Amino acid sequence: MNIMRLAGLAVALVVSLLFAVFVGDQGPWYFAWVVGTVMIILIAGAGAILLDAQDEQTPEKEI
Repeated sequence: MNIMRLAGLAVALVVSLLFAVFVGDQGPWYFAWVVGTVMIILIAGAGAILLDAQDEQTPEKEI
């Protein structure tokens, strides 16, 4: 199991190094774009979970 984990990390390292070489000076921009996109998705998901939990807590009013 440790060998598979090490192989996966090695592949991730090689892919990230090749990406860094190919993008060159625009690397920080791509890094910020990827991190920002992931953060927006995570924050939107957390907001949806909180809204769903809040809706379950409120008692339903009868009309």
